[in-house]
Amino acid sequence: MGTAHAALDDPAHGRRALAAIVAATVPTLPYGTIYAYSVFLAPMERMLGIGRADMAFVFSLAAITLTIGMVGAPRLYRRFPPATLLLGCGALSACGLAVAATADGLGQLALGYGVLFGLGGGVVFTTLQQGMNQTISTRTGLVNGYYVSLYPAGAMIGTPLLGWAIAAHGLRATLGALAVVILAGTAIAALLYRTAGLRMRDASATPADDDARRWDVFARLFGVFFLAAAAGLTVMSQSAGILGAYGAGAGLALGATSFVTGAIAAARLGGGWLVDRFAAPRVGAGAHLLALAGSLLLLAWPSPATAVAGLTMIGCGYGLVSGMTAGAIAHYWHRNAFGRVAGQIYVAWCLAAITLPMVAGWLFDRTRGYDGAMMLAAAVNLAGAALSATLPRRGASPSEDATR
Repeated sequence: MGTAHAALDDPAHGRRALAAIVAATVPTLPYGTIYAYSVFLAPMERMLGIGRADMAFVFSLAAITLTIGMVGAPRLYRRFPPATLLLGCGALSACGLAVAATADGLGQLALGYGVLFGLGGGVVFTTLQQGMNQTISTRTGLVNGYYVSLYPAGAMIGTPLLGWAIAAHGLRATLGALAVVILAGTAIAALLYRTAGLRMRDASATPADDDARRWDVFARLFGVFFLAAAAGLTVMSQSAGILGAYGAGAGLALGATSFVTGAIAAARLGGGWLVDRFAAPRVGAGAHLLALAGSLLLLAWPSPATAVAGLTMIGCGYGLVSGMTAGAIAHYWHRNAFGRVAGQIYVAWCLAAITLPMVAGWLFDRTRGYDGAMMLAAAVNLAGAALSATLPRRGASPSEDATR
């Protein structure tokens, strides 16, 4: 314990921790504009003469390649220096946006935004999160909650900026500018990793710490995150439509959509903070029950006001579980295994994005309303609360507990 406290009091350790946080923040915020994809819909459709289904395909492809990058990142950061990997993947994403900016058809758009941008972003996301967990050994829940909040925060900041840039300078120039920002952000992160000497692995750990699987814990945590994300991503992807279906005007729908996105970002930070103070089963179950209450509120008293409140509660439930999940990985597994486990857990996000939101859209097409989707979301969150209660209270490896 004395050694651990001495490390925490070491000014060099503090500088490395700050470098890891800044390196994680600078590129992740612009990558978070993937959540602001709806800004590109109408201008891209006009520019390329494609339909909404084509644009939905490109977004789904980006979500899939983002997840592939997250899962594959541990194999890469174990073989290449982190600074080199970050700069290379940032360049890959920037090239993808450049291809999208010069696209003259669906194929180029899918290759640029759907494949290259998403793939580079996934590798960068997991690599930065792994490096941050290697550097910061206290308040890991809060740190990871902060990190996963950066994507929706980036969308909240990026949506009005991208909308203004498209109106002022055009879609192609806006995508080109985003490419420059992505490349600059990853270059800054790479420089910080090189100058601060940040590492991706604790050399004192045992092979068992690196390779521990704990499939029973993984399966339950995967399920808890999937169920929350399924309900939450329905809100994020269709919030304006849901609000409109319950009587909200266009102005309220747009304003509430931005508010809900900001609330999710705050909830992700809060979920990480809570899991440092309370057992993961309590945090996960409470978050799912909050989302469940939002669905029931909207079903019992349908109105524009309750739609805003209900969707905010569902979104916050998802955000809390997202932050809790990232923090719980740091509690259940050794830090060397963090990136591997996190990348695999994030597959749940990809699966969630292509399940309940699509079912909600299918139900709306047949009923012209969202009551069916809200009933399904309520059932999903009820199951999530029950599954959360089965999670272990703690569970880091013995060597990790000794270090802490």
